[in-house]
Amino acid sequence: MTTFRPRKHSTRPSLPMIAATTAALPAVVLSSLALAQPAAAEQPARAIPATLAAALKAQAAQVATIIPAAAVPAAIPALRPAAPAVPAEYTIARGDTISAVAGRYGLGTNEVLALNNLQANTIIYPGQKIKLPGSAKPATPAAAPAAPAAAPSTGATYTVKPGDTLGAIAARHNVSLSNVFSWNNLGMNSIIYPGQKIKVGAGGAPAAAPAPAAPLANTSATSPASGQYTIKAGDTLWAIASRNGVSLASLLTANRLNASAIIYPGSKLVIPNGSAPAAAAPAAPAAPAAPAAPLVPSSFLGFSYPAAVVSSANENKALLNASPVPSRAEMKTIVADTARKMGVEPSLALAFAFQESSFDHRSVSPANAIGTMQVIPSSGQWASDLVGRKLNLLDPYDNATAGVAIIRQLLATSRDRDSAIAGYYQGQYSVSKYGMYDDTKRYVASIKAHQQSFG
Repeated sequence: MTTFRPRKHSTRPSLPMIAATTAALPAVVLSSLALAQPAAAEQPARAIPATLAAALKAQAAQVATIIPAAAVPAAIPALRPAAPAVPAEYTIARGDTISAVAGRYGLGTNEVLALNNLQANTIIYPGQKIKLPGSAKPATPAAAPAAPAAAPSTGATYTVKPGDTLGAIAARHNVSLSNVFSWNNLGMNSIIYPGQKIKVGAGGAPAAAPAPAAPLANTSATSPASGQYTIKAGDTLWAIASRNGVSLASLLTANRLNASAIIYPGSKLVIPNGSAPAAAAPAAPAAPAAPAAPLVPSSFLGFSYPAAVVSSANENKALLNASPVPSRAEMKTIVADTARKMGVEPSLALAFAFQESSFDHRSVSPANAIGTMQVIPSSGQWASDLVGRKLNLLDPYDNATAGVAIIRQLLATSRDRDSAIAGYYQGQYSVSKYGMYDDTKRYVASIKAHQQSFG
């Protein structure tokens, strides 16, 4: 993490916009790249900003100014640019979203979702065909995803290889993605890893999997319930569980949800009664037990973090805890392979990964630094711009890609190697303006020592 440092001396700010890590080395403050202050010097215009500070500055410069009311014409012009013709069928390309496809053809997102019987959180994958309200309807637009009968033999399995996705596996075996989820007890945010066995054929009773479309209307208590909760704007599943003194896992089970489910204001949630029988608490039903301890604390090394950031960190930690992730040894291999492909010394990338998380992909800091490389979401967006595709920091491969992309860019744009290493921790702009702080110097020395051991 990097530290957001506005002063020139070693005095720390009271509320830094940084991410502190959960790595095991006690002598070194662990971190991942965080926001640096915008640089004062003007940067030349370029397609991809060289630094995170420049990326944020460019983003801020794009904010639209307010148009005076007097300048807005009273009548709508009769002539408008011609919209592209709407096809009857569209093939999903890498990086597509339903909302982006709808917007491209001037359609409503809900219209496209309804036409294809999709939900707002349904996963789409490259090569998938979706229907659009074009003039010529295809004769069999939904033939491919609607042919589970052509599945391989009962109980067939597939061994996951590097680069595989659940959507691609489903398409390769001519089965629906929802069936793959059902047969393997997986969800839309489940993480798969090389060597994992995935069922690609029905074995047993796959039809028992619940439909994700209407889980919140379910009031049949899977476990004894003490009542219901009406979702309010801004609520999260983790916050609701904590507020009612129950674990996130029990809340999800009672409502047949997974940790990535979308919840809506006004919907009802069943609040489970924990492990105690209903008759065991006659005196104080209005005072629930102490809230469940958060998975991620709100402070680290004397720094406290905003409630919204800590809440997001806890949700990401819950997702990783509920998902299969690579072992530390497997994660080490993933980081090294990613570094080789991206032209970064594997020993250096491994040094950062060990320093930040000891190769524990379930690591999440109070500042919402995620995964093996401990990258916060804003830095993940910058890394996505650098590599030219959207990276999911919960995915072990994308997390390694984000960390290595940031290391590579720091090496290319810093004045020397030590400054590049320091930039991952303190922030490149802060290092260039204020120099390295004492804890940053210790971080650099630690990275260099780790690199020797991995060399």
